[in-house]
Amino acid sequence: MSQDNVMPIGSGFSELLSQLQNTWHSTIPLSQFMQVKPLSFSGTELQVTAPLAPNINLHNTMFAGSIYTLMTLTGWGMLWLQQQRLTLQGDIVIADASVKYIKPITAEPVAKVIWPNTDISSLAEGVRAQVMLDVGLYCDDLLCAAFTGHYVSIPKTPSN
Repeated sequence: MSQDNVMPIGSGFSELLSQLQNTWHSTIPLSQFMQVKPLSFSGTELQVTAPLAPNINLHNTMFAGSIYTLMTLTGWGMLWLQQQRLTLQGDIVIADASVKYIKPITAEPVAKVIWPNTDISSLAEGVRAQVMLDVGLYCDDLLCAAFTGHYVSIPKTPSN
């Protein structure tokens, strides 16, 4: 893929983060209720958060379903951002995932994912792209949950 189509790392990504949040909130209603918000994107690392209050359980810690959802959306968001940077279009789905809950989350969590330098340019030729993403969820700088997701992006065609 030509580098002419790539948004350079270090470019201002604030508009992309705003678009990502709007995409989540308009297409995944749970993300709006959870108040999921991207914090930062460097081109290779994405950080996402959600306040504890709307995601709390009876133990006054973050609900396991909210943890899973936040981590799933963080991985999905990373693939979406990479597609935007490369001006590629695809419908992103999660094919498989696993999560390990390590410690209770008692303060605002931060989910972090690093792009594994996977080539997704096959989308431009109409071939699906796949990527495994590891997402860590931190609370007070301690790893509280670990997630691995297998994401697939299906090339967009005029019918989808």
